[in-house]
Parts: sequence; structure tokens; C-alpha cells
Amino acid sequence: MTARLKQLFGVTMLLFVVYVHAVSQQPSPEPLPSASPSPASSPTPETARPLYGVQGVLVETLDGRVVSSQAENDQFNPASTMKLATSLVALKTLGPDHRFATAVWTDGQLDKTTGVLTGNLYISGRDPSFHYEHAILIARELNTLGIKQVSGDLFVAPGFTMNFSWSAKRSGEQFYDTLDSTLRPGAAVQAWNYERTLLNDRASLETVPSVAVMGGVAVAPVAPGAKLLVTQKSSRLVDILKVLLCYSNNFMADRIGESLGGPESVRRQLIADLRLMPEDLAISTLSGLGRNRMSPRVMMKIYRGLLAELAKHGLAPSAIMPVAGIDPGTLADRFTGAAWRGSVIAKTGTLLRTDGGASSLVGQMRAANGETLLFVIMNQRGSVPRFRENQDYLVMLVQNTRGGPKAFDYKPSLLTMRLSQTESVLSGSEEFEPQKSQY
Repeated sequence: MTARLKQLFGVTMLLFVVYVHAVSQQPSPEPLPSASPSPASSPTPETARPLYGVQGVLVETLDGRVVSSQAENDQFNPASTMKLATSLVALKTLGPDHRFATAVWTDGQLDKTTGVLTGNLYISGRDPSFHYEHAILIARELNTLGIKQVSGDLFVAPGFTMNFSWSAKRSGEQFYDTLDSTLRPGAAVQAWNYERTLLNDRASLETVPSVAVMGGVAVAPVAPGAKLLVTQKSSRLVDILKVLLCYSNNFMADRIGESLGGPESVRRQLIADLRLMPEDLAISTLSGLGRNRMSPRVMMKIYRGLLAELAKHGLAPSAIMPVAGIDPGTLADRFTGAAWRGSVIAKTGTLLRTDGGASSLVGQMRAANGETLLFVIMNQRGSVPRFRENQDYLVMLVQNTRGGPKAFDYKPSLLTMRLSQTESVLSGSEEFEPQKSQY
């Protein structure tokens, strides 16, 4: 490390100490040390401009040695980095190869000569990733059984959702239209063609799966005595988590959280597994919306727990987390310079209004000297865009003290990334993590 870099790093860390304030003790924002370099350039003090708010930082080596810290024991709103905690408990509870099942049932009889199923169709399941292409796949499987038309109604179970919609009724209506090729929306056709092409399944593109339901749509449990027709399984949990974390999909996180017993159940498991104190974390939602609380030190424990759980299954962090400058989603436009591209694996967190604006970045960086460093940066009560600039600067600065950045070994999977970027935002809420097109 050059004397110049030592000087830059030392001055910045000193400023961190000067402006450390406990969140509970700071009634109004104060300026924090900051610089905002272009991701393609080295950080320099000339790029600095005032940053207002509160900040917590913890940077550690893989073996646990503290490299940098600031207000690491104060509690902050982690925003969507809460999804890392949800992912950890999901992997420990369900396992990386878990698949969510969607089942199709009937109380009727099939006339194979006409292809008409006289009776009703029932759909059950709680797959958080169920989308257009999955509905068309079910139509194809029903066609394989000889079913072309259903004389009765379509009933979807109360827990069924499609296309990231919280409404079972709306999901049922979308499923109804997607089954029938004469009603099928263009977006569904596009999703089906794209996935089949990626899978090199040209045979499926030569036919048009279709099942016409002649009755209406309603929400109801599967009728007693109904017969199982088809069971469709989702992608593996590890692939679903990759999409969830890349796009920071609030709907998917909360639905997976429901299958884990909800926020309080996840909180209890984290306390037990990571040996935390009850006061160490408060969880209101598993997506990160709302007012959650934890310190950078607790988040570091969660992140280390996630790394350990992935390692048990032979998985790297990039198996579920976005790689900056390479993967689509919330990190697509950060660390995009030629030197930095692929050198950061992290989860972002953003709340535009809650706590006066909150932003977090949690993950790991790789440096040219071969070191991998873990980091947690939490900001609130200020400008989210400025917080992001500062987070990038701090990561780049640490990398430069170790010879600069170095990319992780990573090759993205196009099929895993195919799940829709659509984000389901709670009605009336502006607390979400903006996608590239929205920021």
C-alpha cells in the first residue's frame, strides 16, 4: 500500500470517528465523511461533498479481524438487507434444493373422445415464484392427459398467488386467462417462448398448450374427494433466492417468510442459532419494508451465518446474491468500471421515507492482494442517492488499500435470471427498493 493511500485511508477513518453518533442520541442529521467517485475511477478526496445522516460501518477479514468500524453496535433500519436474514432461515429450514409444489385437482370425469372434463378444476399451492410460463406448462400437462376443456369452474386455494400478486382472486383470474390460448396475454406468450428457448425445448414451441374453462373463477379450498391430476414443482429454492435478492422482490420474501412462520418465528430462530440477545433485533417484515432494527454487528453475524449455511451445501455467496456490475437488478449499475466489475457481491437495502430515508449495503469485496473482506454499511436520515455513493466509495477505498479490486470467479445463469423483474409494492407505500428503470 502506498503512502498516499495510507494517508487517504487514515484521514477517512479518522473522520468516521469524529462523526460517530448513536442513532437514538441524534435528533437532527449531521454531515458525515463522504466522497463520490465514479465507479470507474479511483476515489480521491477532491470528489468529496457533504453527506448528512447517521451511519454504521463494520468491515472484517474472513477470520474476523476488524478492519474498520463506526457505530457498529448502534441499531439501524436494515431495509431490504433484511432479506439476507430471511434467506438464511429459509435455507436452514427448507434446504437449497427445496421446490414449492403447485397441484391441480378435479372433482369431475374426463371424456377422452372429446377432451372435455365434466366438473371443476382446483389449484392449490403457495409457490412465491409462480408465473405465466408455469401456468402454460400446466396447460401443456393437462393436454397430455387429454384435457382440452373444463365444463365447470376454476377454484384457486386461498394461498395461491401468481405473478407476484397478493390477491388469490386476481391470481386465479390471471391463471384462468393464461390456461386458454384464446385469452392468453402477450406477456404470457413471451415468457413461455423465452423460457422454452433457453431450455432448448423446441418441441414445446411447435404446439400451443390450451385448456378452456367454461365456468367462472373463485377462491376456495380443494373439494373433499377431488382427484390429483398434475403436480408442478418450482425451481430450487437457491435459484428463487438468487432472483429474490437480485431484484429485491418484496412479495417473494414475505411469501417465503410466511412458509417459515412469519417475522416472529424467524426472529426467534435467528436469536437461537446466532446466539443473539432478544433486544438485538426487531423484525416487523421479512422483506425489509417498515421499521426493522438491528446493528451492523448483528447483521455481520447474520451474513456470516448465511455464508456458513451456503458452504455446508458447497455453494458460493454468488449462488444467491447479486454480483455487482454483472447480475441484473439493484446492483446492475454499481461498481461497473472495468476494474471493479464483479469484485463486489452484496445485498442492497432502500427505504425512501421510513426513518428519514434508509440505505444499506451488506456483502463482501475482493481485493487484488487475494483478500476477501466482509462489510456492513447502514445509513439513514438523509439522501438515499448520496448514501449509495458513499457506500460505493467506502468499499472502493478499502479495496484500494489492498492493491485495488479483483473480480470474484463467477459465471451467471441466464435461466435463473429469467424470473420477472416485476416488483409488487404494498398498496399506497413508497417504501421499496427501486429497480433500474425507476431510479
